[in-house]
Amino acid sequence: MDSEWKETNTGVKVKLFYTPEDVTGFDHEASLGAPGSPPYTRGIYPSMYRGRLWTMRQYSGFSTSENTNSRFKFLIDQGQTGLSLALDLPTQLGLDSDDDLAKDDVGKLGVAIDTLKDMEEMFEGIPLDKISTSFTINATASIILAMYIATAQKKGIDPGKLRGTIQNDIIKEYIARGTYIFPPEPSIRLIGDTIEYCIEHIPKFNTVSVSGTHICECGATPAQGVAYPFLTGITYLEEVLNRGYNIDDIAPLLSFHLICGGVQFNFFQEIAKLRAARRLWAKIIQKRFKTGNKKSMRLRFSTGGMGGGMTEQQPLNNISRISFYALAAALAGSQSMNLPCFDEAYAIPTDEAIRTSLRIQQIIGHEIGVPDVVDPLGGSYYVESLTDFYEKEISKEMERIEALGGILRCVDDGTIQSKLADQAYQVQQKLDSGEMVKVGVNRFQIDEEDRELEFFEVDPKTRSMQIEKLERFKSERNPEKLAGALGALKKAADAKENLMPYILEAVKSDATVGEIVGEMKAIYGEAKQMSIF
Repeated sequence: MDSEWKETNTGVKVKLFYTPEDVTGFDHEASLGAPGSPPYTRGIYPSMYRGRLWTMRQYSGFSTSENTNSRFKFLIDQGQTGLSLALDLPTQLGLDSDDDLAKDDVGKLGVAIDTLKDMEEMFEGIPLDKISTSFTINATASIILAMYIATAQKKGIDPGKLRGTIQNDIIKEYIARGTYIFPPEPSIRLIGDTIEYCIEHIPKFNTVSVSGTHICECGATPAQGVAYPFLTGITYLEEVLNRGYNIDDIAPLLSFHLICGGVQFNFFQEIAKLRAARRLWAKIIQKRFKTGNKKSMRLRFSTGGMGGGMTEQQPLNNISRISFYALAAALAGSQSMNLPCFDEAYAIPTDEAIRTSLRIQQIIGHEIGVPDVVDPLGGSYYVESLTDFYEKEISKEMERIEALGGILRCVDDGTIQSKLADQAYQVQQKLDSGEMVKVGVNRFQIDEEDRELEFFEVDPKTRSMQIEKLERFKSERNPEKLAGALGALKKAADAKENLMPYILEAVKSDATVGEIVGEMKAIYGEAKQMSIF
């Protein structure tokens, strides 16, 4: 009967209840197996959180390198086990803080990094060989990585000991965020350069974190939020395979950042989606790339709840939302977690807000018994049925995009962007009409009383202070050494050499982010605006 079915907030039809008949023909060994063994449905490590909890990594970075250093130390003192860095928009777009185009955005929504000195100040007093750092950076990822390497070397740390991740996912930028600089071909080649360099020199560092979070924030369905990152990841793998490397050299360095939260969050479906993703990725690596190497087949992912699910109205309700995002991510077997903060709908998080999100992770990890058993929802008729459903849906969407010419073709002609824009509009219509409930927004509203809210405010003098520091830095440089390093970088770009050694030398010669990008623009040009309709 129709009454037995319901459409969820993600548009998936589910039954009133589930029975063994919904998993008829279920092959335990092929579909589940044991944790730490293919197909990794139950997790990529045998003991999962009994052996080690996920990395707790709250997103940080604002105004100056000195202020960000203070926030990092505050979070480490509060028990955070990894760092996650937000860069300001000028840095993401390869603009120095003194560029006219950067004047309204310096130090806002992230930290301004112009020079190696900025990077050194940001990690002053932080042992880079003992903590992992994640950088949400894409178009300028190679430069930021070079600065991190140079900072470690100045501290006397062997770069081979560095652990962390650069997002370095430019295809997602063309789809969802827009912080791209160069056209797709040289951009993907640059990603290949970073992967190749890390294979040879920083084997513990994840050179790409393919992101589905921003795509979902732009309207992707749960299946699309895995399918598009998988197709993107395959593109990066093939770039490096074409350079003569083996899949087992590359695949273990690839990681993903997948959403577990947001405006269309559905607790059980997020868990099932992530379990399905792990199983499907193992099959893709085994069948498509012809390897049975267990490390290559493991899907390693971090999860982000994203701010799209946070509301300005009744902001303390967001603490509940964040808690469910984190619980779902833990039950799904995430390796790392960064959560939004309850004030994220209207401000950069305060110390109290970011500490509260960290405490949520710590309570789940240490108080309520989640780490006691691996994959505790495994075997649930509902969850296993949903896991099978999402594996099929993700595969179907991947096949559809490949039949249309592949991920790059569908990004270049706007097919994907147009689809996401249409879906986002439909979700907004449901919210506006009340068909999709958002507590405190379109149902259970209250007349908000005037109350004192603690707001984070970026110092209005941030840009002037950053420019003053940049001018002082430039005045102390060796012009001949700088010119030689930038000239060598430009020649290497023209010759299509691996640019990482040249970028590293330019950074050590005191070149700024903007100067390095300028040399590459002279050879690569700039990307055209991607269509969304």
